[in-house]
Amino acid sequence: MRGSIDGLGSSTPLGAMLPAVFADDDLAQRFVAGLDEVMAPILNVLDCLPAYFDPALAPVDFTRWLTGWVGAETDGTEPEQRLRAAVAAAAHLHRVRGTRRGLSEAVRLAFGVTPDISESGGASWTARPLGPFPGAPRPHLHVTLRLPDPHPADTHRLDALVAAARPAHMPYTVKVTAAERTPER
Repeated sequence: MRGSIDGLGSSTPLGAMLPAVFADDDLAQRFVAGLDEVMAPILNVLDCLPAYFDPALAPVDFTRWLTGWVGAETDGTEPEQRLRAAVAAAAHLHRVRGTRRGLSEAVRLAFGVTPDISESGGASWTARPLGPFPGAPRPHLHVTLRLPDPHPADTHRLDALVAAARPAHMPYTVKVTAAERTPER
């Protein structure tokens, strides 16, 4: 939580900006010194404002606020590194929203694992008219996520994420399973 910082000097002291007649006035200098103490944190934030909008540099509480501002898909339980990555990738994810790649990246950012996605769509080209249609006649989307230590809440979280990032017309199913562990040697 940001607020007043004891002993923080002002980047632009008000006493130096007063007219010359107040330069030697002790009361005026002490009065504006009190205002400097109040204004210093505000001026410090304004001096560093570009850093507040860079998810790699912003304070964590401000980065959490940015998630709502940029529409990042988070639930508030992510570790700091994953939170910062989600905020940084939000604009890109909005551009690819509704695509297989966009869905895969959104799930990877939220869980740290790339999902397996199967869907009914397809694309093809033919020089002849009335060629066969690619894909399945009924739309479907299935997302499988293999986590090292899955929890029941992960299925609900994945369901909410897929519902938000999938194409609007596409029915879907999700499944969370335990990842296969390689035997230790």
